[in-house]
Amino acid sequence: MATRAQPGPRSQAGSAGVAALAAVGVASGPGPGRPGPLQDETLGVASVPSQWRAVQGIRGETKSCQTASIATANASAQARNHVDAQVQTEAPVPVSVQPPSQYDIPRLAAFLRRVEAMVIRELNKNWQSHAFDGFEVSCLYTLGYPPAQAQGLHVTSISWNSTGSVVACAYGRLDHGDWSTLKSFVCAWNLDRRDLHPQQPSAVVEVPSAVLCLAFHPTQPSHVAGGLYSGEVLVWDLSRLEDPLLWRTGLTDDTHTDPVSQGIGAGQLQLTEGFALVMQQLPRSTKLKKHPRGETEVGATAVAFSSFDPRLFILGTEGGFPLKCSLAAGEAALTRMPSSVPLRAPAQFTFSPHGGPIYSVSCSPFHRNLFLSAGTDGHVHLYSMLQAPPLTSLQLSLKYLFAVRWSPVRPLVFAAASGKGDVQLFDLQKSSQKPTVLIKQTQDESPVYCLEFNSQQTQLLAAGDAQGTVKVWQLSTEFTEQGPREAEDLDCLAAEVAT
Repeated sequence: MATRAQPGPRSQAGSAGVAALAAVGVASGPGPGRPGPLQDETLGVASVPSQWRAVQGIRGETKSCQTASIATANASAQARNHVDAQVQTEAPVPVSVQPPSQYDIPRLAAFLRRVEAMVIRELNKNWQSHAFDGFEVSCLYTLGYPPAQAQGLHVTSISWNSTGSVVACAYGRLDHGDWSTLKSFVCAWNLDRRDLHPQQPSAVVEVPSAVLCLAFHPTQPSHVAGGLYSGEVLVWDLSRLEDPLLWRTGLTDDTHTDPVSQGIGAGQLQLTEGFALVMQQLPRSTKLKKHPRGETEVGATAVAFSSFDPRLFILGTEGGFPLKCSLAAGEAALTRMPSSVPLRAPAQFTFSPHGGPIYSVSCSPFHRNLFLSAGTDGHVHLYSMLQAPPLTSLQLSLKYLFAVRWSPVRPLVFAAASGKGDVQLFDLQKSSQKPTVLIKQTQDESPVYCLEFNSQQTQLLAAGDAQGTVKVWQLSTEFTEQGPREAEDLDCLAAEVAT
């Protein structure tokens, strides 16, 4: 688990919609963009004589031969080649219409009354949908837990479960103050439930210390782990409402000495591997800022694992420089920190730093060498693991950036959360410097601390803020459908050499 430095004051349209339209019916007759009814008489006058004169000219026949020429093969070909000849010459077949007295009016009225509410509901969803409006975003849910909000707690972390139907959030504080003994909460909402109440979570867990990070198990949909301000790591089963606590690390020599910022009744979590970051053991690939004498440990603030190599991970640090690390590291760490297992030095490569501490890192799910980082300098850096300087640097805010995440379905799309109360969505195919959409999460510009894409229901993006609110945003198809050359464009971006 990595630790974080404490900063300064700081409706969906689908098949149901189609069914609703079918139930209501489509108005007939001319309208905008719709042709009027076919006028048979006008067609007869316009087409038949012109073809008759054309045949005469081609055959070179005289008027006295007109009667005989009608029986030739050319005359029959004329009828076959012009399909609407039958419409011109044959009388229309009358349409049989039942008189109103033969319809079961009471049953029809009962059916319409029965489906009226459903049809209106689906039509309203279609009317509110922005799925075909281009790069559009709409808010589906505004979730919160009033007891936590009454304490002034922030949403510090968000996670979707493995089915994509449940979103959970952690409550804590990220500003100055001793929040280690303040009662906190982990809350979850099942968005698939018909009786969903935005201000009444389906599961609430009380925690004795502020929760700074949260992560669902990758395959167990009800298991979630949290990192606390106290340094402990706890695991809960949210399906056990009476006694959800499964495991905890406890306060031992193996417990983190700083708050756990990313990454119990029935038993204890047992440490199997340990790593320590020591300044003297960092690779000398860049000029690092000098630290005060005697300070050797490096504070880790964020972590992200590679989607291509399970041993490879990126760490963000208090010093602002990202580190490429490996679980396979064999070198012993030069530290006097007590531990029940030998501690190793995982750092393999040091990247050029931000102008302040890093708060978030995210590895690309589509390219093994690319990752993003964001921090207190308001910049997002795009790095290649093959070189120290960033490929590009984007200044998104004059305030802190607290989170950055790659899209799970669009190789060139990512999102960032800022201390100015907004969520910015980037599509690098459209622009490499400006956000494609800027979402205003908080009206008073209080910070947005966390965000997560839903990898199962890919049109959903959740973000949490300092008001204690989780908002679930619905993304249009422009953000969820991959373009034909997007993977190739990502490869070209990764191949660029920073200057």
